[in-house]
Amino acid sequence: MDGNGRWAQRRSLPRTAGHRSAETAVIDVIEAARTAGVEWLSLYAFSTENWNRPGTEVEFLMRLVRRVVRKHAPLLLARRIRCRFLGVTDPRIPRELAQDFDDLAALTADNRGMTLTVAFDHGGRRDIVEAARSLIRSGTPADEVTERLFADHLPFPDTPDVDLVIRTSGEQRISNFMLWQVAYAEWIFPEALWPDFRAPDFLACLHTYRHRDRRFGGVPARTNGDPS
Repeated sequence: MDGNGRWAQRRSLPRTAGHRSAETAVIDVIEAARTAGVEWLSLYAFSTENWNRPGTEVEFLMRLVRRVVRKHAPLLLARRIRCRFLGVTDPRIPRELAQDFDDLAALTADNRGMTLTVAFDHGGRRDIVEAARSLIRSGTPADEVTERLFADHLPFPDTPDVDLVIRTSGEQRISNFMLWQVAYAEWIFPEALWPDFRAPDFLACLHTYRHRDRRFGGVPARTNGDPS
């Protein structure tokens, strides 16, 4: 969800105004995804690298996220959305916010309408390192390590591989997001800044995705003897 700062800058507003305006886009996209039949939706809210931002901005984000979580918990429950939080290991996260994450996850644990994963204090490299450490601690012999077994040691191993990554604002970087899971994801980079991103934009991305030819390293089936 990229472009909050630039959205504010273009309006001569503080960066915090961009983060505040992002709330509407979050709820709009969640509703659009659920209505479209998306079963798994992940939102990259705060990365391990985002701790390098100015302290005042980080503090604002922590307060904002807590307010948004508490405000929309009833909606998420009513929509039968199961909520998970990927990351949330850094001790700098306020205890109250971490507790809100735990409470919302517990509140919605039995929901099966859609799984919403909020990546907060998330880093794909860290997840891979932690999975390797978990395998070592389990005493698994090196020759027995497979991709499937490795994936079982990642956080939330029941999460399917990512099919589509949408990065708003036109930036074209992975930015340490779910590095293992995005191995064969399709990517779309809409120019809209995140605070301006709405349900029609999200649905347009889904439409584009549905017309992609996903071959996973293979080749198309032969057509009239032509393998190309």
